[in-house]
Amino acid sequence: MDPLTDDQLTSELSNLNGWARDGDKIKRDFEFDDFKTALSFIVRVGFDAEDQGHHPELFNVYNSVSISLATHDAGGKVTEKDINLAKAIDAVYKTF
Repeated sequence: MDPLTDDQLTSELSNLNGWARDGDKIKRDFEFDDFKTALSFIVRVGFDAEDQGHHPELFNVYNSVSISLATHDAGGKVTEKDINLAKAIDAVYKTF
């Protein structure tokens, strides 16, 4: 899978809520009422990620979760695979 060009990435990010470029990755921070809810979100994201054969970087402190996406097979750059997972993550977040 080929990395997105800068123009492609800019275009894709304009269609995503809260995601931003962070070096060679895209990243979004999420906040929840408590640790239990944040952890539940991480588990749900994990199932979607596994279904897509993708494994995001997840970081959790109490009620906040930070997720970074890049495709290892594309040299750690952002691909359509990352955009698709970002959309799935956003859909999961809407259920919380």
